[in-house]
Amino acid sequence: RRGAAIEMTETEKAIQEVDVYGFTILESVLSRDDADAMRESLIECMAEHGTDSNHRGTAGHVANLPVMDKVFWPTIDHPRTLPILEHFLGTNLILGSLNSRIVRPGDGLQGLHSDIPESMLNMASPVMMNTVWMLDEFTEEIGATRVIPGTHRSGMGQPPEGLELKHVVTALAPAGSVLVFNGQTWHGGGANNGDRNRHALFGHYRKHMLVFQLDPHDEFPPEWYDDLNDRQKQLLRMQNGAGALHAADAHFR
Repeated sequence: RRGAAIEMTETEKAIQEVDVYGFTILESVLSRDDADAMRESLIECMAEHGTDSNHRGTAGHVANLPVMDKVFWPTIDHPRTLPILEHFLGTNLILGSLNSRIVRPGDGLQGLHSDIPESMLNMASPVMMNTVWMLDEFTEEIGATRVIPGTHRSGMGQPPEGLELKHVVTALAPAGSVLVFNGQTWHGGGANNGDRNRHALFGHYRKHMLVFQLDPHDEFPPEWYDDLNDRQKQLLRMQNGAGALHAADAHFR
């Protein structure tokens, strides 16, 4: 009837918010137990494989998590995030990488930026979407991610010098929540002024014609292959096996 509110599903609402603002936040996608298990594994991975990142700001960094622990796999094709990503990238999208950025006490602001090169910016259809999986409660004190609404349509890869940023949103949400955003949206980690690390996973999804940021075929344990579900194999381009060539790699070798 005229004037009645339109009831939208969570996915429809999220898609609308990404269209308008460039991002959305889904709360409590992971249970607290699952978020805790991923954080504990990430702490171990950081101790064994971690490096220091200096990409527009300092932080701890762990790369290519799908080959390190199966505990991270539910994020690859989670039913609350994947439909949003498929809407913007198509159902033949790939997981370009699943990494982690650990903001430690004393790590400062990360410079605001787009994750897509300026030559690939596309106002009609992004080539990349990102997910930030919050394994701790995201607070301003420990460096929650900042996003700038509407910048996915700016046509610029970063803020121009001298621009006063009047509208900055800090992604505050409970552990287990996910920030989903258009890769063109300006974003950056916050400064950690607290007394504990801020742990988060970063899933970068790309249109099918692009190559991986980090190839999950590298060092993927062959004995794990049968534990992947069919959709995960598609997103990792592993339908033909963990060691088999896939189209992009075969083309660029």
